[in-house]
Amino acid sequence: MNKMDTNDQLLLDVRDLKKYYQVKTGIFNKQVQQVKAVDGVSFTLEKGKTLAIVGESGCGKSSLARLLTMIETPTSGELYFKGQNLLTSDHQAEKLRRQKIQIVFQNPYSSLNPRKKVGAILEEPLLINTDLSKDDRKAKVLSMMAKVGLKEEFYSRYPHMFSGGQRQRIAIARGLMLEPEILVADEPVSALDVSVRAQVLNLMMDLQDELGLSYVFISHDLSVVEHIADEVMVMYLGRCVEQGTKAMIYDSPKHPYTQALLSATPRLNPELRRERIKLEGELPSPLTPPKGCAFNARCRLAFDRCTLEQPHLVDYQQHQVACFYIDEQRG
Repeated sequence: MNKMDTNDQLLLDVRDLKKYYQVKTGIFNKQVQQVKAVDGVSFTLEKGKTLAIVGESGCGKSSLARLLTMIETPTSGELYFKGQNLLTSDHQAEKLRRQKIQIVFQNPYSSLNPRKKVGAILEEPLLINTDLSKDDRKAKVLSMMAKVGLKEEFYSRYPHMFSGGQRQRIAIARGLMLEPEILVADEPVSALDVSVRAQVLNLMMDLQDELGLSYVFISHDLSVVEHIADEVMVMYLGRCVEQGTKAMIYDSPKHPYTQALLSATPRLNPELRRERIKLEGELPSPLTPPKGCAFNARCRLAFDRCTLEQPHLVDYQQHQVACFYIDEQRG
């Protein structure tokens, strides 16, 4: 049975999504290798909830964001919004893609057109996708600017006249202009000063409550994720290695990679600090991933089976983990 038939709150259903790239290995070398940027990722997202996707740089987080927003087309897999297949080429699916799933990019200094004023940047989605008059577009833009904490006089200014935090507010406003139900936030606060991050995160949480938004929140900073997430998915080299509620991941991490990431998260309260687990070696190249479990060369718990087979996600009471060591411990 399709999950969409049993849960009216379910907005997004991602099934075995993959994105493979063909990459040349050198300027004069015509040999082509395959990079598995996203390699079989599945998850669901409910209305009003936040799914955080975490992992080191190069694990496939941003590639997944581009697939969810159809900036790029998946190699294979299924993507449903409220039961409708978004990978079909019909007009209704295209309209859903444009309006109901929007993205906020990582760098507010490069994601805004420096040649356009703020008003024109925010009106552009309305100009392309709606039949609103010029006055109605401006009124809607000013209303959205107020929602994200921007003054009315900013309407006629250029992006270079704003701070990083203000630019990201503009980017968030642009993402909300078509009244989406899902906002994909790709490292939305990583380029901001620490003092500004909390302001932007609190803004996003307030907008979620006010507008009933659902977020796919991508980050490498687990302290930020803890502040905003309902569920967490940990990725490593294109695959999900652990997934569960925020409480499951933070209180009882199972995968050695998740444990290492959490041990590196700074804590002000000494009682909450974890014993530091240092990862040996660098993230493997996606061009030449290790045989078996991709994490085996850096894992303190690896044994022979880890170098021969690739583990798949196993459900332990709604807590999913891809690790042979956990299987062995469970007997």
